Amino acid sequence: MNKAIQRRVAVCLVGAGVFLGTPMQLAIAQPANPVMHPAAKVVKPTAKDLGIQVLPNDAMPNLMARSAILIEAKTGNILYARNKDERRFPASTTKIMTLIIALEKGNLDDMVTVGANAVGLEGSSLYLEKGDKMPLRELLTGMMMQSGNDATVAVAEHIAGSVPAFAKMMTDKAREIGAVGTNFVNAHGLPDDNHYTTAHDLARITAYGYSLPEFESIVSVQDADYNWLRDPSKHITSENKLLWQYRGGNGVKTGYTERAGRCVVSAAKRDGVQLIAVVLDDPVMWTDAYAMLDYGFAHTRPSSFCKAGEEVAKTKVADARIDEMTLVAARDSVIGILQDENPKLEKKIEVPDEISAPIKKGDVVGKAICYADGIVVDRVDLLASQDVAYHTFWSDFTGWITKLMKGLF
Repeated sequence: MNKAIQRRVAVCLVGAGVFLGTPMQLAIAQPANPVMHPAAKVVKPTAKDLGIQVLPNDAMPNLMARSAILIEAKTGNILYARNKDERRFPASTTKIMTLIIALEKGNLDDMVTVGANAVGLEGSSLYLEKGDKMPLRELLTGMMMQSGNDATVAVAEHIAGSVPAFAKMMTDKAREIGAVGTNFVNAHGLPDDNHYTTAHDLARITAYGYSLPEFESIVSVQDADYNWLRDPSKHITSENKLLWQYRGGNGVKTGYTERAGRCVVSAAKRDGVQLIAVVLDDPVMWTDAYAMLDYGFAHTRPSSFCKAGEEVAKTKVADARIDEMTLVAARDSVIGILQDENPKLEKKIEVPDEISAPIKKGDVVGKAICYADGIVVDRVDLLASQDVAYHTFWSDFTGWITKLMKGLF
């Protein structure tokens, strides 16, 4: 038998061994001491491994959060939830309510003077010192970006005179919003048995925050420079990496203490749809937050009530050269609805029957109240579309007399 034929026979025998699963195949295909790739040795834990009970109907069983919720901000509709009403420690996600109270009770242009109680507070810090002064807006922005516990005390004392008084405002506001499973005793979130919330409450609180004009502009800041920073660079970068890692990311706040675990309230807006995802006590909080937001955007579609600058209504005008004026929407109003749902959308226009000149373009004249299936989901300011000067027959007559007198004398 020549060598070419021998090679063909050998190949056929090996092939037969592979097909039949004979010892020949084992001897040829596997080394005596197989080496496993390091990555193959890693066994990723599951929610069950952490002692988390995952219900059979859980739409996202691979999440590692002990409590989680995903909502559409304007409607409050729940897109996903796990242990949403279970009491948990909020850690620095507390600062979302700190920001809300400061926006509603303070003036962003106020100068805040740092008191002794704020200096040297444990945990995350902006390294403030007694006597430091800075605008409230900058202090709040730094607080949300770097989670400065010292900043929360300075804010609380500036607004309410003391941290306990400010914490009462926070709890009262939570009750007003409907977050009845929440109680605050401080403005920063350091552990206290009486300082607690739920995933659903944090989602409600955050959704309310997005209804305030300055909230989004503060929680979505990625980088900032402030002269009062003690770091030589004077530069802050947000701890919330969602802002640049996730398309549409526009907030909100991270948190961590040993008792709370890793927490994040994350938010993103696409095509006008604002989603809020909360994960509490989650070792892979970023992975889970992104997965929840992906799930939300995959299961919702935008539905618009109005667009910024769009004509929404008209109203009569007195004491002017025109009888009627157009009113336009101050901003877009969009909600996210589930792909297979078609809620009844309505707008109720609230404007006076008549307004009097003078009027400036951009003046708030009324509101458009937006409803989905009879429930209020948004309120949009209606603005004057043009300047309207004061004008009457008597004003024309007196103006003519004034011109005449100037001409005579």
